[in-house]
Amino acid sequence: MALTATMLAACGSDDSSSDAPAAAAASGAGAVDLKAAGCPDTIVIQTDWNPESEHGHLYEMFGDDAVIDADKKVVSGTLYSGGESTGVKLEVRAGGPAIGYTGVAAQMYTDKSITMGYITTDDAIANSAKTPTKAFFAPLDLSPLMVMWDPSYYPDVQGPDDIKAALDASGGVWRYFAGSAYQEYLADAGYVSKDSQDSSYDGTPANFVAAGGKDMQQGFASAEPYIYENEIKQWGKPVDYALISEFGWDPYQSSMAVRSADFDSLSGCLKAFTPVLQQAEVDFFADPTKANDLILKLVQEYNTGWTYSQGVADYSVKTMIDDKLVSNGDNGTLGDFDDTRMSDFFTKAKDTFTKLGTDIDPNLTVDDLYTNEFLDPSIGLPN
Repeated sequence: MALTATMLAACGSDDSSSDAPAAAAASGAGAVDLKAAGCPDTIVIQTDWNPESEHGHLYEMFGDDAVIDADKKVVSGTLYSGGESTGVKLEVRAGGPAIGYTGVAAQMYTDKSITMGYITTDDAIANSAKTPTKAFFAPLDLSPLMVMWDPSYYPDVQGPDDIKAALDASGGVWRYFAGSAYQEYLADAGYVSKDSQDSSYDGTPANFVAAGGKDMQQGFASAEPYIYENEIKQWGKPVDYALISEFGWDPYQSSMAVRSADFDSLSGCLKAFTPVLQQAEVDFFADPTKANDLILKLVQEYNTGWTYSQGVADYSVKTMIDDKLVSNGDNGTLGDFDDTRMSDFFTKAKDTFTKLGTDIDPNLTVDDLYTNEFLDPSIGLPN
């Protein structure tokens, strides 16, 4: 389907199909010609954090000509599909500390050279009035966002329904990043008491370690459990965790999205590029070695103060599959959005943001947020 879409985009309504091979040859492209499909000479992707294995599908598309700009925290090079050039270049930009912790949507609207970026569903809703985006590919089926606890301190906590009573009894807190909308939902839904919520989390382990197991803390299921057990000497033991999706707050994390106003003009490109993204993710999980090697090199050279080890990278890949953070969902397609889930979350998130006084687009509908139209339904992880 990717080849068919590209050929159609390359031919146009007035050209014969015999022109497509010549166009591909002229652009230096192989079977997939993204230039002929209407993609920019360089597809620029803004990520939401430092390079990590959750972004593996992006780094899978680089070849040996990738060039690292450590000062700008970007890597660029030929965009490959199936080992062949697609006729365009790829530039992946680090987020988080690399852009002063600016939100991805805000960064996309500030810097129009960005073609697309990572947008989580709740952020898309919250930012819909000023920086609207539309998603077209979901590399993560479930958000890795979780809450973790010390199983030796809380032996009776087995999941979401046990947390409120446990924290109320111990006087411990659930520490999280300030501004996290899911916490408002959790309190309203009865999963945590207001008195147990602590928005002082700054990404460091010091307070969790100092609490000696009394406190709980947010994190990524694909990273922190390994880090705390194996790399934080002051802790050095297992943690248990529950995904925030298990509590009913179930957005698509880090979905690929474009500025809403650019969606129509980029549709030809997205039709050809989305199957490339799908296949890159399949290829990454089949053998993550090459992409993870690049990720580890980028983290070292960017030197943002964040560390990322081979052990974390390996754990991340395994956990994303084991916990079904990456999966084909209930069909054979990788990267699609479930319509019912999106509708349910849209209603839930709108109610939450209304209570928080967030200025969302009053005319926003769930269909404004995403599309499955560009996906190749035959591309998925092997069973």
